[in-house]
Amino acid sequence: MTGAHDLRGKEPNPKDVSAFVIDNLSVRVYPDRSAMGSEAAQMVGDKIIALLTGQDCVNIIFAAAPSQNEFLAALVQNTSVDWTKVNAFHMDEYIGLPENARQTFASFLDEKIFGRLPFKTINYLNSNAADVRDECERYAALLRNYPPDIVCMGIGENGHLAFNDPPVADFNDREQVKIVELDTECRQQQVNDDCFSRIDDVPTHAITLTIPALMAGRYLYCMVPGIKKAKAVFNTMNEGIVEAYPSTILRQHTNAILFLDQESSAVVKHKI
Repeated sequence: MTGAHDLRGKEPNPKDVSAFVIDNLSVRVYPDRSAMGSEAAQMVGDKIIALLTGQDCVNIIFAAAPSQNEFLAALVQNTSVDWTKVNAFHMDEYIGLPENARQTFASFLDEKIFGRLPFKTINYLNSNAADVRDECERYAALLRNYPPDIVCMGIGENGHLAFNDPPVADFNDREQVKIVELDTECRQQQVNDDCFSRIDDVPTHAITLTIPALMAGRYLYCMVPGIKKAKAVFNTMNEGIVEAYPSTILRQHTNAILFLDQESSAVVKHKI
């Protein structure tokens, strides 16, 4: 296990990192995915430690996607954090997959982080509940009782946050957790990420935390590497703040950081 000081030793040279602000959104661009993930993990770890100086526990929502791999790999190495004071939450989950299917987001998070750190609690979405609507209410009540301090997230190829695809994204959603139908681009991304072999295998519906539930986090850390995300990153920064481009809402949060690598920022660098 590597401690926080070791992680700091792997930070990129400041000359290799470009930083700027779009509206309220802080943006940081790193040389590669590894540097991006390490720095994001360091910043999240430091924030957890800082918060624990003034409160008994920290509540964190985690996204499950290959875009989070480098970040999660670095985060689990941070032994300076007292993980027994952290409550972990699940951002979204497919409906219709067997509970033990490798493609579930619960399985992903178990492998990458939940099964590797001694969290105080781990709170899963149960998409196989007898009544999925009741499950949404149960999880919404959890979020009310344990308001998120930190949200660790990504952006989809279609600009979605969690499973809030453009057709269902609602910046003023009255619900905290809801059932959604996934759009075609979102389902194709799961094939592009090698999670499924063909689009017909990807579930059509899911449970997701809504955009207001995610934006309620006190601190947002959004990790978005890879060339496939370049268009979504450009839209995030340049389109109007509208539901057709869900990730644009990040520009209204006063404590959000967008972490990019050279590939995901490829279009942005030529346009800003």
